[in-house]
Amino acid sequence: MKIEESNIVETNDYRIIIYPASRQLTAKESKLITEKLFDFLATWAAHGKPLAASFKIEKNQFIVVSVDEEKEAASGCSIDELGGVMREIDAEFNLGLFDRMKASFVENGEIKTLKLQDFRTGLKTGTISQDIQVFDFSKNTYVAFLSDFLLPLKRSWAGIYVD
Repeated sequence: MKIEESNIVETNDYRIIIYPASRQLTAKESKLITEKLFDFLATWAAHGKPLAASFKIEKNQFIVVSVDEEKEAASGCSIDELGGVMREIDAEFNLGLFDRMKASFVENGEIKTLKLQDFRTGLKTGTISQDIQVFDFSKNTYVAFLSDFLLPLKRSWAGIYVD
């Protein structure tokens, strides 16, 4: 069952899982990933009970899967099943979806992704401006995603790397 964005309200905060790609998706990749996820989510269930779930590809780089746990909670097995599908997608398109040692940020209107070590070094040496916005992949509710997925550097998790 697809969750329509227009139906999302604060009183019904969906659980989300963010899969950050290491690069922008091509139009063909987006289409194939969309088809694969539509097929999977149409039958996704927890202990035989269908899950009300949806997804979107944010900024052409971040796959955000949402589930309405007020209707039915995702179980460990169902989350593992989603992880399996996402690993298939990751392997097929070489996206680095499970590499958590990276940082994605917006600098001069462009999304950039670097290894975390290179990101920290860039901030310390000044090759990366402190006037950037940073993505936070740890958001696990849709309301948090809407309000805090992209924050100015000093308000983000990466603020610890600057004075």
